[in-house]
Amino acid sequence: MSFERRTAIAIFGAALLFLTGASTFAQETKIGNLTGDAKRGKALYRRYCVGCHGPLGNGLGENAPYFEPRPRDFTAAVFKCRSTPTGTLPLDTDLYETVGRGLYASGMPSWFPLMNQERVDLVTYIKSFSARFHEEKPEAPLAISPEPADSPESVARGKQVYQKMECWKCHGQAGRGDGPSAPTLTDSKERPIVPYDFTTGERFKCGQSNMDLYRIFMTGLDGTPMPSFIDDMKPDQAWDLVHFLRTLQVNPEKQASLRGHP
Repeated sequence: MSFERRTAIAIFGAALLFLTGASTFAQETKIGNLTGDAKRGKALYRRYCVGCHGPLGNGLGENAPYFEPRPRDFTAAVFKCRSTPTGTLPLDTDLYETVGRGLYASGMPSWFPLMNQERVDLVTYIKSFSARFHEEKPEAPLAISPEPADSPESVARGKQVYQKMECWKCHGQAGRGDGPSAPTLTDSKERPIVPYDFTTGERFKCGQSNMDLYRIFMTGLDGTPMPSFIDDMKPDQAWDLVHFLRTLQVNPEKQASLRGHP
């Protein structure tokens, strides 16, 4: 589907929601043995989410101007954290996990305090903002190969992959997010966006495990300059890159102990 068609659908959907106040495009959401309810989800959205994402779900809530990156525009149905191929819809479980986990280095907090049923209801209502969930189906999640051993040899190969894939142009040679292209990067709405700084800790935008980082390489972060590398990297190369990037991370507690601080 073309960008123009998606945009037209998003505008139509937002206008229809505004006129009817109803969950026009709500689709069934099932997580395990739980089924979502859009009506309950709407109440939760208005209590917890409307201030940032806005009543129309377009990311234009009253608090939105105070956040960088800006809140997600649900009408476009473009999501960073997915297990599905780039450019496709996320699975219900992807949205459910994002609501619970939050998005690191953004204004989106973790909503783990919500009960599981509440998170499923909220996902159901969020899906109602875009006709894409009515007209399209998510593709199958990308397969993730077993992780090989994290060894010095794997790290060395990963460093070579980092150079070959030109990751340093955005993330910098030391992974601090200060590469030569960093000042010029924008998101899908032409707003400035900052590359991830791998030295800041153990969490990533979409998780914190090695598998989460591998998945980011292969699916990309839609709506950002971070592409999918599934056609450019073999699975073993992606795992080598994961192992190399782990060596760039700084553990504050470990560094403090090395300096003799408590």
